[in-house]
Amino acid sequence: MSDEWAEGGYGFDTLAIHAGQDPDPTTGAVVVPIYQTSTYAQSEVGQHKGYEYSRSGNPTRTALETCLAALEAGRTGLAFASGLAAEDCLLRTLTKPGAHVVIPDDAYGGTYRLFAGVLAKWGVEATPVSLLDLDAVRAAVRSETSLIWCETPTNPLLNVADIEALAGVAHDAHARLVVDNTFASPYLQQPLTLGADVVVHSTTKYVGGHSDVVGGALVTDDATLGEELAYHQNAMGGVPGAFDSWLVLRGVKTLGVRMDRHCANAQRVVELLQSSDKVAAVLYPGLPGHPGHEVAAKQMRDFGGMVSFRLAGGEAAALEVCRRTKVFTLGESLGGVESLIEHPARMTHASVAGSQLEVPGDLVRLSVGIETVDDLLGDLATALAGV
Repeated sequence: MSDEWAEGGYGFDTLAIHAGQDPDPTTGAVVVPIYQTSTYAQSEVGQHKGYEYSRSGNPTRTALETCLAALEAGRTGLAFASGLAAEDCLLRTLTKPGAHVVIPDDAYGGTYRLFAGVLAKWGVEATPVSLLDLDAVRAAVRSETSLIWCETPTNPLLNVADIEALAGVAHDAHARLVVDNTFASPYLQQPLTLGADVVVHSTTKYVGGHSDVVGGALVTDDATLGEELAYHQNAMGGVPGAFDSWLVLRGVKTLGVRMDRHCANAQRVVELLQSSDKVAAVLYPGLPGHPGHEVAAKQMRDFGGMVSFRLAGGEAAALEVCRRTKVFTLGESLGGVESLIEHPARMTHASVAGSQLEVPGDLVRLSVGIETVDDLLGDLATALAGV
């Protein structure tokens, strides 16, 4: 999916607005149209204008895929109906029965569920290990290891893995490195430039950015792998419709400016949480004391809009804080313009309860939005004062 914008050396925000999105040649429309169609007229049998059926390809989706590839510095971008649909397509492409995968010991609950509840029945084994310990990762790799699965920062503990180092471990073992870049977004981090083989996104989150669409994406710079993934995308069919593609593409245009505000607001929230005696620990890569701070500073533009913290009063206090906020909406998901608060152990990560990946009950996760920061600080201060 080459694009002259991606090849022209333009900056991130210019690519977000223009890559794959030239004005419509027929009407001059500056916004990509929503091609709400399932099929396309052919001039003769087998002769068409690049599209024949919208599962296989749709012009609106193509624009999104081209833009995402440019933002992640890759050759091939593929859009899906959800982040997990993207993950499933990737894993069915890169694994087979008898394969082995190394996953983070604090992976997203939905990813763990996919491995433990679906792929395990297909004969794929996943070993959770701390990706912060490169020796442990090396020890976990086997001859049948197909890939190392990385999230950084992780959900919800916000651990930071060294992408470049993990790429070296994976490639030494003739395996691939896959990086879930959802928390950072391509604005803050470009894993392919650090040696990763594939990037995964839930475009529902920061890329879409407005909590009004569900989607996923894969990006790779490996042309052969891109062709394989595109084949499976079409064969498996978990693609987004034209309107969903258009919504994500609309969100992409403001990704850079939104991420700047998310990061700035998150830093102020972290300062408030650190000053509260109700908070036992704050988990945020921007803190100098965070174990992954130096790696994050090396491979990220900024430290992101996600903040987690643990309550001194335990799980009961965590639940009470979640109940008491007003500007922070109690809800799952993340990355939208509005601030969200949640209790991972009972919400997004309930699927890992009782496993090696179980998260602490006293943990609260914040997706810090782009509201007026003083309103966010006042809301959290009031909630903390009540526990």
